Amino acid sequence: MKENVHRTPLTTSNTMNKMTGKNVFLKMENQQKTGAFKLRGACYKLSRLTDAECRRGVIAASAGNHAQGVALAAAKRGVQATIFMPEKTPNAKVLATQNYGAKTVLTGESFQEAYEAACKEQARTKATFVHPFDDADVMAGQGTIALEMLEDQPDLDTIIVPIGGGGLISGIAVAAKHIKPDIRIVGVQARAASAAYNHFHKQGPKILTTVSTIAEGIAVKKTGANTLPVIHEYVDDIVTVSENDLATAMMYMLERKKTLVEGAGAAAIAALLVHGAKLSSQHCGVVVSGGNVDLAKLPAIQALARDNFLSCLA
Repeated sequence: MKENVHRTPLTTSNTMNKMTGKNVFLKMENQQKTGAFKLRGACYKLSRLTDAECRRGVIAASAGNHAQGVALAAAKRGVQATIFMPEKTPNAKVLATQNYGAKTVLTGESFQEAYEAACKEQARTKATFVHPFDDADVMAGQGTIALEMLEDQPDLDTIIVPIGGGGLISGIAVAAKHIKPDIRIVGVQARAASAAYNHFHKQGPKILTTVSTIAEGIAVKKTGANTLPVIHEYVDDIVTVSENDLATAMMYMLERKKTLVEGAGAAAIAALLVHGAKLSSQHCGVVVSGGNVDLAKLPAIQALARDNFLSCLA
């Protein structure tokens, strides 16, 4: 797996340290191959396939980072990948997935319909389904982020992690607490997509009917059946952030760090900026999970962030 996945940098920011009163360490998974952490879980999942399973190929459903991660991981292993994507998936994402060698099938209006179509095809072909988060091997692959963070900075006492379906935080929490049992793992969700937060705090609906957020990568209606027990056992807290908070974090990273970060990738940064005063941490790790942004949306994100962003720079 190491030869197919970048060891992404763990960077610091003097400005952010001063703003938060903490030593902050940013794990830059936006600099990962394909622009997001998803490649890690996909690579580990495919590395576990038998030769017979490889010959049958793999199937996934995704409108974004998972599609590209599976496509590249499959290409590296010499496995045919078929990715089901919603019909309205931006053409750039479809082409990126195809350029890694995967076959794409556009179907349905939403991820759920693409997912259901992929499941039907998997049942017909017996190809291996690579779930974006609800799979033990995928979780384990994502957990390599924690191993790298603690190797680079053993003093970390907290890691803040975005949560969608829960695969990323599950892998990180198990790996981090295996190495350092007293480390705190804090999850963050968009307030408009808060299924895991609701479940964790026993408030609000556990399955959402709609999700609408600029953090598309964590816009999930329900937490994974396999990730949920891990979250309850290993995660210490979950917080939420607003759309304005997410946009502010994205613009902060672009302006001050000269780094493009997507909404989901900015969630943990937003949580630190909003909730940091209540977070008892001296050495805080922050997972910047991805950087695949639709550039056409930047003006709207900048407008959404403007008031908060100006106060951050003051």
